[in-house]
Amino acid sequence: RMARAAQEMMGNSEIAGLRTAPKKELEEADQGTGGASDDIGEVSWNVPTVRLRYAANIPGMTAHHWSSGIAMATPIAHKGSNYASRILAMTALDLLTTPRLLADARQYFNDVQTKNAKWVSLIPRGTEPPTFLNAEQMRAVRPRLEALKYDPSRYATYLEQLGIEYPTVRAGTNAPPAAPARPQN
Repeated sequence: RMARAAQEMMGNSEIAGLRTAPKKELEEADQGTGGASDDIGEVSWNVPTVRLRYAANIPGMTAHHWSSGIAMATPIAHKGSNYASRILAMTALDLLTTPRLLADARQYFNDVQTKNAKWVSLIPRGTEPPTFLNAEQMRAVRPRLEALKYDPSRYATYLEQLGIEYPTVRAGTNAPPAAPARPQN
């Protein structure tokens, strides 16, 4: 219901809710190009890397927009992340117990993925991270961030800590209610 309500609210032409079945086929993407953004770009140009995409968001939302972020603190994201973590663990076990998989991955990486294109860092070797540039801002912001950290000793869920009851969609309608006031700690 929440997914359909969000899709409707965003003016999505196809209001289908959540997908009910996974894709059966693997997809091969160009090395380091296309698809969703992630923080493993430099890693994937230097070692064989698997990107796992899993259902933890609502289909049809706008990327880098609040509509994509609303699912992240709900059971939608929790269930998707839980299953994805199982797949990652099983993949790690396969790689640790089947050395041939590692050799095949390295060969594919060298002979196919990076055969015609090599990664070169734009940052000179030995350059230290410039964390000093924002040290004053981090000192000012850190106490506010600490207040948002989930406290499992006081709350059963992060949603409870934020004062949010799930689901946040009113019964009998796809329209979500106004966001609840956030409690001040």
